[in-house]
Amino acid sequence: MKAIVITHAHIDHIGGAQKLKAATGAPVYMNARDQELYDHLDVQASWLGMKTPEQTEIDVDAREGERIALGAAEFQILETPGHTQGSISVLIPAENKLIAGDTLFLDSIGRTDLPGGDSRQILRSIRDKLLPLDDEIVVIPGHGPKTTIGRERERNPFLRGL
Repeated sequence: MKAIVITHAHIDHIGGAQKLKAATGAPVYMNARDQELYDHLDVQASWLGMKTPEQTEIDVDAREGERIALGAAEFQILETPGHTQGSISVLIPAENKLIAGDTLFLDSIGRTDLPGGDSRQILRSIRDKLLPLDDEIVVIPGHGPKTTIGRERERNPFLRGL
């Protein structure tokens, strides 16, 4: 099976979904709480001075607990709102990996100053959904170098006191 999983509806994470779906025929998964952001890609494009990308149908509402089987691997959806209201992270237990979107970065967290962002909510998402994971889980963020849950628990200045 193939799947296109959108971690959130900011243009840099979803702008190419239509072309990717056309090329692969794979279903597109996105949390429905980001639909409004997706419906306004034209506004996001205007902020960046770029052409509005074509939109595609969202085939599946990627919700907490949803499991996607891709080959031998099972992907588990974790709702991690805060960067956007529909932000998700994707846990791949068999690979010991977490695709964090723009929720958690090496020594940082996702920005919350854009529409739909909420600084308290992102910290709650990280505390409740990501920090309970094993230290060895490799975090693959939406931008920048990878890290681990243990490293971020220990060194991330945004997570002190969680």
